[in-house]
Amino acid sequence: MEVLTTAEMEHADRLTIAAGTPGFALMLSAGQAVAQAAMELADEGPILVVAGDGNNGGDGFVAAAELAARGREVSVILLCERDNLQGDAASAARGWKHPVLPFNPQAIGKPALIIDALFGAGLNRPVKGDPFEMIEAINANGAPVLSVDLPSGINGTTGAVMGAAVRATETVTFFRQKPAHLLLPGRLHCGRVRVADIGIEAQVLGEIAPQTFENTAEVWHSAFPVPQVDGHKYSRGHAVVVSGDIAATGAARMSARGALRAGAGLVTLATPRNALAVNASALSAVMVHAVDTVVEFAELLADKRLNSCVIGPGAGVGARTCDLVLTALTAKRHLVLDADALTSFADAPDRLFEAIKVSADPQVVLTPHEGEFPRLFSDISNKHPLRSKLERVRAAAERCSAVVLLKGPDTVVASPDGRATIAANAPPWLATAGAGDVLSGMIAGMLAQGAPAFEAASIGVWVHGEAAREAGPGLIAEDLPETLPAVFRRLYDAFGIAY
Repeated sequence: MEVLTTAEMEHADRLTIAAGTPGFALMLSAGQAVAQAAMELADEGPILVVAGDGNNGGDGFVAAAELAARGREVSVILLCERDNLQGDAASAARGWKHPVLPFNPQAIGKPALIIDALFGAGLNRPVKGDPFEMIEAINANGAPVLSVDLPSGINGTTGAVMGAAVRATETVTFFRQKPAHLLLPGRLHCGRVRVADIGIEAQVLGEIAPQTFENTAEVWHSAFPVPQVDGHKYSRGHAVVVSGDIAATGAARMSARGALRAGAGLVTLATPRNALAVNASALSAVMVHAVDTVVEFAELLADKRLNSCVIGPGAGVGARTCDLVLTALTAKRHLVLDADALTSFADAPDRLFEAIKVSADPQVVLTPHEGEFPRLFSDISNKHPLRSKLERVRAAAERCSAVVLLKGPDTVVASPDGRATIAANAPPWLATAGAGDVLSGMIAGMLAQGAPAFEAASIGVWVHGEAAREAGPGLIAEDLPETLPAVFRRLYDAFGIAY
């Protein structure tokens, strides 16, 4: 589940070598893993290895020699002169007893499989010249492509395309995934990703102390709230969702439904009186409470049992929404801020951030999408090609002293302490109106049950994606809460929880 930056992966290599495993032994294991994947991807026909002048190319040479030893027809195209290779890559090239082809796209021919061993995960400069043309030719060839570590042209830490990038059928990486295997656009170039064991022991992670994880149940299972036999609805928390006026009530109702299905024992919709009848007639298990003013909202929150709150979906943009948020922070409620609540502070984001800090309550989650994010964090931009989504969200979480969740097909959740998760389980049909409102409610439901903010947000994102998968194509937002029971049953089975 750990995700390593290129610098952290290099650290893992150094620690392993310092402990007595030669670097060339790691390269041999990596190349053999590539060869095995190649055999599975193309069980017959010629194989072409396109090798670079670094260790990625060395892995390619080892794979070529291994495949030839297994009786496969193999050829190698090399970026540089063989005599220019250095270190372990030179040692690997010496194991290839055949000529190498010139670095010319015309030399690709019609292989059954192309092994892309041109650039590794550490690429941090734009691809130009001959390598650019080679990548374009690989993509145009039509043969399946197996990339070594990462598709050439992708920055391993940011997931950015550095001018041009191979579109792989499969990617073999080593020890742990890199951010680019999960972040877009890198993930779109990887195809199926397999992680190979090359002899690096997991103990090195203790010294590296990675802070990034793929968002899977292994990350947050210990914080996942499970109802107890002797529990009751009040012990499972009480979530409050703020509704907008009569013309904008649906978003809040979807959020409330999400909170209830996520496990909150009770959910109340705080609604303006002009929308009371509309909300009451459309809800059953969710209660409604008339709230027109900030004073009335404060009176509602005087009941300490109402322990989590969602403000934003359909709430309206303006001073009233700002005041509702500040009231909830003053009341020290676990809080999810989405949509209109975020936009309401666009002109004075520091006012919100300071209020979060003063509240001294870490259980606050901000859930912007890419359009809302720059309204609060205008100076944390992604204009620089090496500034990744992961880096932006981490910086934002530190800035506002809250958990920040930046939505998308590669949703990132970051905590002020530096921890972050990257999700890769959201299907494309999850991009539908109202899905984010349901997500906000799910997170509030987790907070109501006592899950810490980082874990609650990460659980919400993962469960949200799985609920969409369960619903399938044609999903609308209202379907998401109704598929949660099936998702939870699978989680209970995975965790060994009886039900």
